[in-house]
Amino acid sequence: MYHWCTDEVEPHDRFDYWREVRAKGLFGVTAELERERRADFFGEFSLRQLGGGGLVELKASHYTVERSTSDIAHAPGDSICVYQQLGSGGWFGGMRGSDFAIANGSFATSYTDLPYRTAPLGAGGFHLRILKIPLSGLARQDKRMRELAPRTFDDPSLAPLLGACFADLGEAAADDDSAADAASLVQALAHLALIERGIVRPGSRLGQAALRTARLSQARRLIARHLQDPDLTPMMVADLLGISVRHLHMLFESATKSFSQTVTDERLKHSRRLMREAPDRRIADIAASCGFDSLATYYRVFNAAYGMAPGDFRAQGPEGR
Repeated sequence: MYHWCTDEVEPHDRFDYWREVRAKGLFGVTAELERERRADFFGEFSLRQLGGGGLVELKASHYTVERSTSDIAHAPGDSICVYQQLGSGGWFGGMRGSDFAIANGSFATSYTDLPYRTAPLGAGGFHLRILKIPLSGLARQDKRMRELAPRTFDDPSLAPLLGACFADLGEAAADDDSAADAASLVQALAHLALIERGIVRPGSRLGQAALRTARLSQARRLIARHLQDPDLTPMMVADLLGISVRHLHMLFESATKSFSQTVTDERLKHSRRLMREAPDRRIADIAASCGFDSLATYYRVFNAAYGMAPGDFRAQGPEGR
């Protein structure tokens, strides 16, 4: 992962460096800010290459961005971008069609090599994630992909699927063993965007694969959210997803672990975190808070998974974990 922050530059040079080296040189855009406001400028971003795409998280104080025809000629991208708005919202304009705003928590998509202008709506500035996927890495090739002017997602049913995939992609970026998961998540996000724009049909092979990957991500995140519930069952998660129990089990058939194995594994990992974070907390309380129906069950499955009792794990201290 590459991370950079304006704190690495002298205050009077921060915006100029951001504009010339980061905005224009790395992202291929033109950044502008009134000269009297530049002394207070702050910006930071991280860039991860994973799964055939580039994942950027960007935070910055208020300024305006333009991707002009000269910017495109200087730094062509030939990619699809999927945006997740995390801050107070943003405005897009200057492209074919009407201007639009993207609210906090919303998603948008575009083709990189079309002109646009954007600025944050609130005083807090920018905060967003951007997944950039080269067209050459997509299984579906369609000339309409290069006509995707920036636009928000209109289908509300896609928002939780996109959110789950973005969250899982961020976690996969921190795990060297998750390269295959990252690749499937990148493809899923790209094809969900193309479903929303009418280029990929939901019932097609690519559309079904994208929806299956996204629903599996959503199911796993629902499991993590309800770990403390001892009544966490396939029916409960299927109801929350709006699918049948049979469909839920089919999602996990393509995964490395079944539904029940996933629940147990997540509960054990959460219990390990709690033992690290609260070394004086009673193990019985930790087991109950992670959804184990009895202390005996917790000891049995912990020992089976890690070859030691929970108390022995705790006794190792931070260095042994």
